[in-house]
Amino acid sequence: MANLPLRILVLEEHLFQRSVAVSLLIQLGCREVLEASSGGEALDILQAGPVDVVLCDLQMEGMDGLEFIQRAGATGQLGAIIISSYLPFDVRRTVRQMGALLGLHMLGDIGKPLQAETLRQLLEDYLSRQPAILSPPTGMELANEEQVRRALLDEQLEPYYQPKFDLKTGKVLGVEVLARWNHPFKGLLSPATFLPTVERCGLMDELLFRLMLQALSLQRQVRSRGGELNLAFNLHAAQLANVELTSQIKRILAMFQAPGCSLTFELTESGLLEAPAVSLENLVRLRIMGCRLSIDDFGAGFSSLQRLCQLPFNEIKLDAEFVRGLKHEPRCRAVVASTLALGQTLGMSVVIEGIETAEQHQELLTLGCTQGQGYWHSRAMNGADLLRWLQRTAERSLGAAHGQ
Repeated sequence: MANLPLRILVLEEHLFQRSVAVSLLIQLGCREVLEASSGGEALDILQAGPVDVVLCDLQMEGMDGLEFIQRAGATGQLGAIIISSYLPFDVRRTVRQMGALLGLHMLGDIGKPLQAETLRQLLEDYLSRQPAILSPPTGMELANEEQVRRALLDEQLEPYYQPKFDLKTGKVLGVEVLARWNHPFKGLLSPATFLPTVERCGLMDELLFRLMLQALSLQRQVRSRGGELNLAFNLHAAQLANVELTSQIKRILAMFQAPGCSLTFELTESGLLEAPAVSLENLVRLRIMGCRLSIDDFGAGFSSLQRLCQLPFNEIKLDAEFVRGLKHEPRCRAVVASTLALGQTLGMSVVIEGIETAEQHQELLTLGCTQGQGYWHSRAMNGADLLRWLQRTAERSLGAAHGQ
């Protein structure tokens, strides 16, 4: 991954550790990497200008990482925090929960020593799925409303597909649909260039419907070849306030003669703390249409069990944090096992996010996991690449079935 449109701040007291982190982020292609040796110094940097992500140690003399997190939100200059510390996992997790309660975006917890691939995935997730990115890419201003509307009309904002798969067989169970901007002159652009404008200008529904039109067209191609492809779309809790949401989705499905059961809508639990009546009505109508509802990033907040009892979800996507801590943290293993048991009891499927290595894959199989998503299996790809990838996957499966 090169030319990441991110301004990163490394908050680390020890010079050697700080130098290693800075060097790694530069190698990953971050646009600008700043450094601070104390919480106070980091706050001064935030006061001088916005930062997308802070890579934050916790144990420091003077103002430590904990106090920095408590004070950072008030600056309004910080996009997200990644914790990097030698402290035990349960302590780091509690700090993440504290930061979330303070309204901060706690992007992840990677412990120490730093792992390049884990850090890379967190930054890619931030760019792919978070609208609140503070700084645009180098040499490019944040797109204005006119540019975004033109991109929507010209179908330059196109879907990329991240496969979900069966951990036992490798079979593709569906894909998560993510937005990318394929600019005619500047190439493939990060969501950092358009998602903040899309959200600010009330265009989230328009983006969703445009992605649906393109993705359902691809789904129809897969169906014509004898295959099936479930499409999962990210849905913001605020979109559920639109009384026309489900009727428009129904019209789009009818255009392609596609059943509702071929769609999944993923909602993060953090956006569902308060669900007004119209939101509940839309969720129920989506289920009546046959669509699946997935509670995304499960376990990242405090409302999970309450939401599962009150809202009509039928899929749980377990937050990737628990996979990252699977090998070294017994609590992570316990959470995965408990969530699988909970899903089975409630009649809900469980999808494990963030599978990055063969070791994690095997460990999850041992625990009884059957569905997953992550770079170990496949990265996100455009429609043409997905069709070719599905064809190769089908051919390999056919060859294996015939003993070739």
